[in-house]
Amino acid sequence: MTELAIVVPTFNERDNVAELISRLERVLSGIRWEVVFVDDDSPDSTSDLVRDLAQAKSHVRCVHRIGRRGLSRAVIEGILATSAPYIAVMDADLQHDETVLPTMLDKLRSGDLDIVVGSRYCAGGSLGQLDTSRAAMSRLATTLSRLIVTSELTDPMSGFFMIRRDAFFKAVRRLSGEGYKILLDLFASSRTAMRFVEVPYTFGSRIAGESKLDSAVLWEYLLLIIDKSIGHIVPARFVMFSLVGFSGVFVHFLALWLAHRVMAIDFAVSQSVATFVAMTSNYTLNNFLTYRDRRRRGARFFTGLLTFYCVCSIGVIANVGVANFVFSREYTWWFAGGAGALVGTVWNYAASAIFTWGRK
Repeated sequence: MTELAIVVPTFNERDNVAELISRLERVLSGIRWEVVFVDDDSPDSTSDLVRDLAQAKSHVRCVHRIGRRGLSRAVIEGILATSAPYIAVMDADLQHDETVLPTMLDKLRSGDLDIVVGSRYCAGGSLGQLDTSRAAMSRLATTLSRLIVTSELTDPMSGFFMIRRDAFFKAVRRLSGEGYKILLDLFASSRTAMRFVEVPYTFGSRIAGESKLDSAVLWEYLLLIIDKSIGHIVPARFVMFSLVGFSGVFVHFLALWLAHRVMAIDFAVSQSVATFVAMTSNYTLNNFLTYRDRRRRGARFFTGLLTFYCVCSIGVIANVGVANFVFSREYTWWFAGGAGALVGTVWNYAASAIFTWGRK
């Protein structure tokens, strides 16, 4: 019977897989364990390598996800794919210190804890050689996490932890699965306070592959913060979609000014051009940020743009129609305009979620 499962989400980590398995084998000797790699259909064929290794190593498994993306959701699927009573989560980039795993397991075996968190910020922990920009981003994200987690975690952004299966199942149906920090999601989603302890470790240096941490990942993190804060009232994606829409207003007026005032193009033509420029901007930003996990690439980017044009064109009609109807009932102009804008935004969000970024 497997006692410990290590869930490792991967995307283009082929060069790190064999080394990670070797390290785990050295430190987990005497423990009944398995490692579950959850691969999001990596172009570098990470999943093929894992399956090849699994032919010779019974403690190696692969969950190959096709058409699904997102680190948090990958971790959730990996945990659900194992029957081990204790589950560790760590990255494949070799930056998490695997030598801490036996200590984590010993602490959970006591039965007094739900989760053990590897921390870079508690006494004895270190960021290692993490570059200045990433360190600053990590600290900012840690500060923002206080908006939804009150537990005195020193490193709520940690992607390195071990949890009891029963503790995971207390929170799993409330998890948002948004963003890339499943630990924060677990603490924010649990109905009862997690019993936890932190163990220090030094954040290592990546040996192969490229870091997945960028500004878009920080945007995903904000999506998680919004979801756990007001997601029970307004969907987090709708908030993000609306924020992108506000940026589209600025793009629209900038394009209108350039076309009509700078290039002296007829106002009606300039307005039409500005409208399409704003819709294109909104689509591109939503594709890259709001629907990052369903991003359309290649030829599908342009077919998605066409459906977005169609959806937004109907949204414009709905906007104007509702605004005129409300204004005709002798409401103030700003209330009528706001009502039209709200209806148009809701339509654009709902329809584009189905027809532009919907899943088959």
